[in-house]
Amino acid sequence: LSFYNTFMDLLFLVEPVDTLAVRGLPAVLNCSAASDAPVRVEWKKDGTFLNLVADDRKRQLADGSLLISAVVHSKHNKPDEGVYQCVATIDNLGTISSRTARLTVAGLPRFLSQPEGVSVRSGGTEMLSCEVTEELAPFTRWERDGRPVELDGRVIQLPSGALVISNGSQSDAGLYRCSIDGLGPAKTTDEAQLQVSADSGVEEKLETLQGPVAVAKVVGESVLLPCVMKGYPVPVIRWTWLAFLKTRERFAVIGGGSLQIVNLTEEDAGIYVCQADSGNMTSEIQAELTVHVPPRFLTRPSNTYAQESMDIIFECDVTGSPPPTVKWMKDGDTVIPSDYFRMKQHNLQVLGLVKSDEGFYQCLAENDAGNVQASAQLIILDLDVALPSAVPSLTDATTDHVASGPSERNDPTPSAPRDVVASLVSTQFIKLTWRLPAEPHGENITYSVFYSLEGTNRERVENTSGPGEMQVTIQNLAPDTKYTFRVVASNANGPGESSTPLTVVPGPAPNLQVVSVGTSSVTLSWDRPVTGNGEIQTYRLFYSEKGRDSEQDVDVTGLSYTMTGLKTFTEYSFRVVAYNKHGPGVSTEDVVVRTLSDAPSAAPQNLTLEVLNSTSIMVRWQPPPAGTLNGELTGYRLRYRKGLRRADAAEISTSQLFQLIEGLEKGKVYTVRVSASTVNGSGPTTEWIAAETFENDLDESQVPGVPSSLHVRPLVNRIVVSWTPPENQDVLVRGYKIGYGIGSPHAHTVTLDYKQRFYSIDNLDPSSHYVITLKAFNNMGEGIPIYNSATTRPQSDPDIDFYELFNNPYTPAPDPTPMLPPVGVQATVLSHDTVKVSWADNSLAKNQKITDSRYYTIRWKTNIPANTKYKTANTTTLFHTVTALKPNTLYEFSVMVTKSRRSSTWSMTAHGTTFESIPSSAPKDVTVISKEGNPRIININWQPPTEANGKITGYIIYYSTDVDAEVHDWVVEPVLGNRLTHQIQGLTLDTTYYYKIQARNSKGMGPMSDAVQFHTPKGKSSTSLRLALTLSRLCVSDKPGITGSQEKRVLVIVVIVSVGAFTIIAVIAGAVLCTRRSNSHQKKKRAACKSSTGSHKYKSSSKDLNPPDLWIHHERLELKPMDKSPEPNPVMTETPIPRTAQDPAAEPSHQRRGESLRHEAEESRRGRLALYPHSCSCHFSSLCFCFWLFFSLRCFASLNPNSNTAPLAWLSLSQTYETDELSEEMAHLEGLMKDLNAITTD
Repeated sequence: LSFYNTFMDLLFLVEPVDTLAVRGLPAVLNCSAASDAPVRVEWKKDGTFLNLVADDRKRQLADGSLLISAVVHSKHNKPDEGVYQCVATIDNLGTISSRTARLTVAGLPRFLSQPEGVSVRSGGTEMLSCEVTEELAPFTRWERDGRPVELDGRVIQLPSGALVISNGSQSDAGLYRCSIDGLGPAKTTDEAQLQVSADSGVEEKLETLQGPVAVAKVVGESVLLPCVMKGYPVPVIRWTWLAFLKTRERFAVIGGGSLQIVNLTEEDAGIYVCQADSGNMTSEIQAELTVHVPPRFLTRPSNTYAQESMDIIFECDVTGSPPPTVKWMKDGDTVIPSDYFRMKQHNLQVLGLVKSDEGFYQCLAENDAGNVQASAQLIILDLDVALPSAVPSLTDATTDHVASGPSERNDPTPSAPRDVVASLVSTQFIKLTWRLPAEPHGENITYSVFYSLEGTNRERVENTSGPGEMQVTIQNLAPDTKYTFRVVASNANGPGESSTPLTVVPGPAPNLQVVSVGTSSVTLSWDRPVTGNGEIQTYRLFYSEKGRDSEQDVDVTGLSYTMTGLKTFTEYSFRVVAYNKHGPGVSTEDVVVRTLSDAPSAAPQNLTLEVLNSTSIMVRWQPPPAGTLNGELTGYRLRYRKGLRRADAAEISTSQLFQLIEGLEKGKVYTVRVSASTVNGSGPTTEWIAAETFENDLDESQVPGVPSSLHVRPLVNRIVVSWTPPENQDVLVRGYKIGYGIGSPHAHTVTLDYKQRFYSIDNLDPSSHYVITLKAFNNMGEGIPIYNSATTRPQSDPDIDFYELFNNPYTPAPDPTPMLPPVGVQATVLSHDTVKVSWADNSLAKNQKITDSRYYTIRWKTNIPANTKYKTANTTTLFHTVTALKPNTLYEFSVMVTKSRRSSTWSMTAHGTTFESIPSSAPKDVTVISKEGNPRIININWQPPTEANGKITGYIIYYSTDVDAEVHDWVVEPVLGNRLTHQIQGLTLDTTYYYKIQARNSKGMGPMSDAVQFHTPKGKSSTSLRLALTLSRLCVSDKPGITGSQEKRVLVIVVIVSVGAFTIIAVIAGAVLCTRRSNSHQKKKRAACKSSTGSHKYKSSSKDLNPPDLWIHHERLELKPMDKSPEPNPVMTETPIPRTAQDPAAEPSHQRRGESLRHEAEESRRGRLALYPHSCSCHFSSLCFCFWLFFSLRCFASLNPNSNTAPLAWLSLSQTYETDELSEEMAHLEGLMKDLNAITTD
């Protein structure tokens, strides 16, 4: 390789760094470049080359550094501040640029505030402020009595310039002043007296002098997080980081509580919390420390050899925090992405190389912590020059081809490939095929395809995958763009002749049509491609939701397809690709279609009511959640009614997100709900929201009075305005108007809502005098204005945030006069978690107007548990709304006032109990046990919920055999009062039940408990079977011990035969009666059977139904009549709990009582039928058989009371049943006879 084809080392030995310069003094930006060839160094400022010949203050030193002899800097002329960059060039070869460096000039020495005299207890902590701009802080120093203050772990200087003295003693007393050195003549503040007083033992409230603030530092630097507290007892300060205490060696607490961290690492970033404890007082302040990591190269770009038409890639991988941004430069100019220069992640791809692409390429990475650069050289060799090494390439085929390099061309090379055709054309790729050259001149022929865009000289190359391969697919083409292709064959002697250029334009797409046929389906159809280059094997349908990058596909064999399962009223994009044996073909253009609309599936959100006066209410809401509208919104339907009961509601249609309801009655409660509508109908409605109109209206027959106060706070580019309303609160105020301007308040006007109490006037000019006016207005007109004026601060002053503005007022020296505590403290409960605390201040004027910087501190706590700490809040008004309280909890509140550094004692205590709220937790410890001796009865026990949020008024027990059933399909049993146990009867044996419990108070129902599983035990043999067995024993006449006359036995047989005949007659009669039932009666019976598929099944205690329900369980041949006693079950409530947690539309008690009993009876019958699914198919013959069995048994027992037959019959029964059980079964049979008689006579 020649000299010009070898890589040239060109690098920076020294690069410029950020510099803080001083006005009038010299400044140097270092830079030094090295290379084997002569290097020319130049400088850029803010991206433009400096003309050092025309600037007598700037000159370049011998090593390339830039010297500014005297820095010039003023308010309106800052020629030297900016971003500098060093540029090194080798003529006719290339250029590289250094990293950038910012030159900052320190401002004029000036103090934003003066230190003030203070007094500190012996052993206490105090701070002397020295407020300067950020760039002046490193130049500040402190003196005491004219001598420099020695800083150590007890006396420290904060980053802001303030001096902190901890563990004060008499040696610290003296006159202190702050000075700025190193920026010309020293500038000092006024002297401030620090007095040290003896420890009096009097408690002093905890006060924060300086807390930590969010700060960002670079790895390796140091940081000081201030935490300066004063009070008595002396505060104990602890630091925590991410919830645990720091104990590393690089961490130290100095100055009585400030945290110093040296040699920062990335792991030190996080939230730091300063906690101070002083007696019963606690304070906690947190701040976030961000640690930035400068960019660092993981992979640097490397020098590269290449040839024309190749594709190469420069790799560049960097890391840092925050993640660096990367840009590329070529010979000092920024690389602009294009079709041939592509940036993939941080790497640079250069496609279709040409000779002019040679030069130096640089990767520049930058973040908030700094910037770095790395360079590489690209040399493009001629085609007859072998590449010395493998080249970083986009494809292995390209590397294999170019790395081999040509040899001496003494032997013949192949002729041009023949019959080059585009066998498959798509919108984004083309498949080329060709035939072997007529004269290959050897074996193992390889091929290269060169292609370019029409009208460009850049040609890219794609190589076949192996020798003898005569096809290639060119991908990532631009649709509707003309390309030119040519193919070159190569043998061992090198590349041969090129084929004739072939120009190809991607072919047309088939006729794709998409029609929406439903809310979730579309139908697609298309034509067969005109030229498919082979039989079509399948079509692939691609579709995606609009706005989504992911694409799904489905294979289709025909020319149409119906797509289902799509989202309602959603746009989808569809395209079709045909496949043959060669692969995919032409892709159609994307066709976008929207599925049909439907009614909304969700209600509007955030419904609010605002009572404007005694006869109107303003209603506002937000649209339903995104994705639930299901169509084009046509409007909203608003319904409102008077009162909380169910009543006729009026309806209003609107297309706005608000509606004014007028013409209402004074002092009445109105409820409102809203639903959204599309062309397909209305969606779900919101819950009813209630509001009460005013009893009387405010006066609007006159304009409002003048606002009682107007305060202004000027900043650099804005003025913060705050005010209080007019003193006459009986006149209606609908809003305020602020006028402002330079010298006149009429230049600009802002209209504000009547609730507004402050406003920030932005985009103002610095150092300008503004006149401001404020006036209230209503429908009668505008009131009398109040005026004020302010001058905005100079541009060099720092801005002040709202937190500092409202929470850190300026505090002068202490005033020995104590403040009077607030009086008349009242706690007004507003809701379950909100209490409004109000008070009066006797130190104010009679109108209670606050005109100074005083503020009030409210503290509150509850006595449960007893060791609860106070919580506090500050306000500048005579009331404060305390939120986030616990429901149904007694709180105590007290208030103190602070003005400057004076504070009052705490006021008298006011108490308030928050309202109840629905339970927020479920009953706990739910257990189920079976009753001993009766497996059909269970006892369920539980404990009250942990968060009852009020007095528990009852519980609801849900049980079902299907744990996955809908909640309305569970059987419900209510429990009145605060009882913690309940008995459930009539369960099915050998069945798994699931139980849930829900607590209720006056506000509604809480969440359900988790399902508890219980399996009822297996029972004895069925009653009918046991009676049949008893009868068989009774009828055996040859048992030992049975005696009696033959006549009595004949009598028994006659009686049994007679009863049997009667049974047969009863069966026939019953059948005839059943067939003659009316159709309406049949429908009633079937309706009763189907009642299980309804809402909640309330299992009631009322059983006075006519006719009685029968519990008939065919699987066990058992018949049970329901108890008809009118007395309620003592374990049940008399009235079932309604379906909703609260029903404001309560009806009169006697009507509700009657309807509840009727509803309870019907629901009880349905609930029992639901538990016994076969109870609707009772066979009449089974009833008759049971009747005959019972009658025969009674006849045996009553033949002769003195004979041995009856005792034997009862003895036989006693072998199967206990006495109580037998009596129960006989009572069931008697009830069965009555039920049979009722059915047959129906």
